[in-house]
Amino acid sequence: MLSPVAAQMNAPTGLRLARRMSRMQASAVRELLKVAERPDVLSFAGGLPAPELFPTQAIADAHVEVLAREGQAALQYSSTEGFLPLREWVVARMAKRGIQCTVEQVLITNGSQQGIDLTGRVLLDPGDTVAVENPCYLAALQTFGGCEASFLALGSDDDGVQVDDLAYALRKRSVKLIYLVPEFHNPKGTTLSRARREQLLRLASEHRIPVIEDDPYGELRFRGTPNPCLAALDDAGLVVHLGTFSKTLAPGMRLGWLVASKELVRSITIAKQAADLHSATLAQRAMSHLLKSFDYDGHIGKIRAAYGERCVAMLSALDRHMPPGTRWTRPEGGLFIWAQLPAGMRAEEVLEDALKEKVAFVPGAPFFAEKPRHDFMRLNFSNRPPELIEEGMARLGRAVRRRLD
Repeated sequence: MLSPVAAQMNAPTGLRLARRMSRMQASAVRELLKVAERPDVLSFAGGLPAPELFPTQAIADAHVEVLAREGQAALQYSSTEGFLPLREWVVARMAKRGIQCTVEQVLITNGSQQGIDLTGRVLLDPGDTVAVENPCYLAALQTFGGCEASFLALGSDDDGVQVDDLAYALRKRSVKLIYLVPEFHNPKGTTLSRARREQLLRLASEHRIPVIEDDPYGELRFRGTPNPCLAALDDAGLVVHLGTFSKTLAPGMRLGWLVASKELVRSITIAKQAADLHSATLAQRAMSHLLKSFDYDGHIGKIRAAYGERCVAMLSALDRHMPPGTRWTRPEGGLFIWAQLPAGMRAEEVLEDALKEKVAFVPGAPFFAEKPRHDFMRLNFSNRPPELIEEGMARLGRAVRRRLD
């Protein structure tokens, strides 16, 4: 983390940045993508959905139709809460996943990332503690760092966050907010077990701690048995559920949603008014029209099948090409595999060799809220077809073996 002095040194000449900037680091993923997106590099670094699966024509047709039928309204200012028919769709969609809510409990956001940001602004004061699974979604760490929060880093395993760590910590310190990606975690790809979901909600209710359930990948399960969302199990009104169209339709639409208690949604709406007035009117209306005329469930079925095939391809390629001592998770959905290198190896050094082989990944250290580990790497399987996954893992295997030797 940059010191206040370093942050000032990085400021434009003559300008003094706010102290909070000393707690905000550039995204390691975004910085790496500047190199990894060269056309000659096989990149498994970004959390990118497959662009060939975007329903491009359907999205284009929806925009044309909306502009033709309701162009003036679609280009005008709108309500902060969001376009009512789109919020009604969210209510119906959430009901299918066991989350009962009303339109007054729904706020349309600029992707689920804005939901994290707005909730943090509303709930956190400088110095408050946010409990997170360690490792954690990198952009969430950036957001809460910008709120000047501190972190309680909870251990995790193949069943998700270790809730016993939270129970123990709550005996000694106060926690203001819990942040989790329970389904197909970023970066690990793991899923929080049903028993731990229930245990976590009991603790949250007992201590009156709100929980952000960040759920960008929940619709992307390609094997295994679905778990109920935290919001579906929540009887205390403490869960803020975040969803997005970025992983199911297209991230460039920048549309997501937030579901919470009416009281909290009202406060978050005020924060959104200060942030951007409202999400893009044209995009919201086009999305609403698309969802009425488009087979959304059929489209998600295609994505699940493609990502399931690509995940299997990467797992099989890792089995073939990685040296002994390398371990990795086996996701049931989502976009990521989390791999641990053989003992004594550093992912940053392996990346140097990997880039020489024209392949890229994200080193794991920036995902840790505390005590960064340097022996992990995050691999994205969704953005490449199986034949390129095979070639990419062969290149990566050569890089790991070269560094190991």
